[in-house]
Amino acid sequence: MEHDSGSADVYEQLARIGKVVVHPKRIELLDLLCQAERSVETLAEAAGLKLTTASAHLQVIRQARLVETRREGTRVYYRAAGEEVCRFVAALGDLGRARLAEVDQILRAIGAGSDSAERVTRAELLERVRSGEVVVLDVRPAEEYAAGHIPGAVSLPLEHLEARLGELDPGLEVVAYCRGPLCLLAPEAVATLRARGLRARCLEDGLPEWRQAGLPVATAPAGRSGRDTPATAPTNGHEARPGRRR
Repeated sequence: MEHDSGSADVYEQLARIGKVVVHPKRIELLDLLCQAERSVETLAEAAGLKLTTASAHLQVIRQARLVETRREGTRVYYRAAGEEVCRFVAALGDLGRARLAEVDQILRAIGAGSDSAERVTRAELLERVRSGEVVVLDVRPAEEYAAGHIPGAVSLPLEHLEARLGELDPGLEVVAYCRGPLCLLAPEAVATLRARGLRARCLEDGLPEWRQAGLPVATAPAGRSGRDTPATAPTNGHEARPGRRR
């Protein structure tokens, strides 16, 4: 059989992406960048890395052309190079859950396993938002909410949840979402809400999958993170209204 040197060259180029996914922290950095643009400093903090280590990982990712950069003064900001990059990250997670039993075991052990009875589909959420039956919580960090969120969702980062529980209407079910099916923020938020007697479930996936499905995504005005917005319930017009206790 004759060797196809052209195909070999293509595979060699594809292997550049393999250098990214060979390291777990590089996958995590890509996942973070699919949520929002970030500086090297904030990426390092979010991923629990030293600045020099984060920079080295980002250089490998950049060489694979999966990220783009911009400079603001002395600070460099990174962002995912395109929606196809985020689809790749999501597909990697789907493949891992489908083919690696260890992934599902880990997710179940930490309470983030897939359970259709405990998860809300995108279609169901859209219907319940239109009827004003739920309050949607974005429990990701505020800068991720500002970069893009489900219209009508309230920014309530996980670390602020306990302090703001009193703002939630106990007569409404809460649907929490975060970065995707492998993210632990929404399951942790739901566990906290249920422990306080509130009805709560997770969205089946996260903001990246919502965007990839072609559903509308809102952004916060410059300087607004949603942090000071009271917990509210979406109306039929997909806007928010003050949540009232019943």
